[in-house]
Amino acid sequence: MDESTCRAWYLFTEYVMAPKKCPETQKSPDVAVLLKSKSRRSPQELEPEAKKLFVQGPVSSRKCESCCLLAELSSLQIPPRSSSIVRDLYQQKLGKATWPSLQQGLQKSFLHSLASYRVFQKAAPFDRRTTSLAWHPTHPSTLAVGSKGGDIMIWNFGIKDKPIFLKGIGAGGSITGLKFNHLNTNQFFASSMEGTTRLQDFKGNILRIYTSSNSCKVWFCSLDVSAKSRVVVTGDNMGHVILTNTDGKELWNLRMHKKKVAHVALNPCCDWLLATASIDQTVKIWDLRQIKGKDSFLFSLPHRHPVNSACFSPDGARLLTTDQNNEIRVYSASQWDSPLSLISHPHRHFQHLTPIKATWHSRHNLIVVGRYPDPNLKSCVPYELRTIDVFDGSSGKMMCQLYDPGYSGITSLNEFNPMGDTLASTMGYHILIWSPEEDGSLKDHERL
Repeated sequence: MDESTCRAWYLFTEYVMAPKKCPETQKSPDVAVLLKSKSRRSPQELEPEAKKLFVQGPVSSRKCESCCLLAELSSLQIPPRSSSIVRDLYQQKLGKATWPSLQQGLQKSFLHSLASYRVFQKAAPFDRRTTSLAWHPTHPSTLAVGSKGGDIMIWNFGIKDKPIFLKGIGAGGSITGLKFNHLNTNQFFASSMEGTTRLQDFKGNILRIYTSSNSCKVWFCSLDVSAKSRVVVTGDNMGHVILTNTDGKELWNLRMHKKKVAHVALNPCCDWLLATASIDQTVKIWDLRQIKGKDSFLFSLPHRHPVNSACFSPDGARLLTTDQNNEIRVYSASQWDSPLSLISHPHRHFQHLTPIKATWHSRHNLIVVGRYPDPNLKSCVPYELRTIDVFDGSSGKMMCQLYDPGYSGITSLNEFNPMGDTLASTMGYHILIWSPEEDGSLKDHERL
């Protein structure tokens, strides 16, 4: 079989041939996936679901009414599990079906599986809110989470061993970026308000410092790394972007924005392509091979509000931006200077809330983002829930919403692991792990 057929067969075995529970014995999902409902559910019907999720304290009837109301008003539908994936695979093998059609079938199957997703593990190890999140590149049940106090937890939730906890400096030590080292996965890169971008191991040893401000007025707000080109890029609160190699040599330090650089991202397929997002209301795209100064960008993408993030899709062909108010944008490589779609979505900025950032699903053309309902928007409904929203990356259409009545806070960061089957969310002090219901029961780690 050629490479594309092998890839198709791999995805087929992963999503279709995996053992599943019989419909007769499968339990109803504990997480409320908010879909179009033909009938209004009463608070009495919702109460057992809340109890199953080990809610700490009673769920108010007001919250239940909110869930009923949003379910009734929503026009969302999760597509039924595709019955044509086997046929598409066979047709693709014969050269009669396109790879995109098979991908579409797999995405529909995944969206159907979201109905069984629920919070099955949680942790609250920090004394300040969570600020950053990164999945391990090779261990699908391991992630790193940073806090506003500079604490970092390396958590393998697939085992019962106690997580690795690295103590920070406290106030002023906020971790603003985390990336595992692909060349040595027992190490990670971190940027912080402490004024450094550094490489550490799991024991807390600082192996190398790439940037150091030596000033309490300058700190680093974002970070990305290319294992292929062996470079580290970081942005600071004054608008500078610094590029170093992984050996610590500074390649350049330029002021690319007028204000804080909130996010930097290297293209996963063409790592010489860099996107920078700033609170100066612009996103800029750069060619690292041709940077000569602050005006040498390829494209400047103006936004209506300050921008929290700009991240490339896994295939590198699209760029996803999140502003600080109510807009998510998708740009395409075919036309960077004009957005492919504009998604109206409430996620306004609040000083004591970790900035909300939309992310791509690691395998499907889907966008994941936490909702912060804004009563000033016309689209807001009474008692609107703080859900995790999933959008189609091409059309911008809402596909589904995840909600757990036991965790009704705002989820600022939401990322799927590299396998694409587990979602990690950060909500205030909490780290939540979402997975299909059959994966196991909820395990509490309130203080690790």
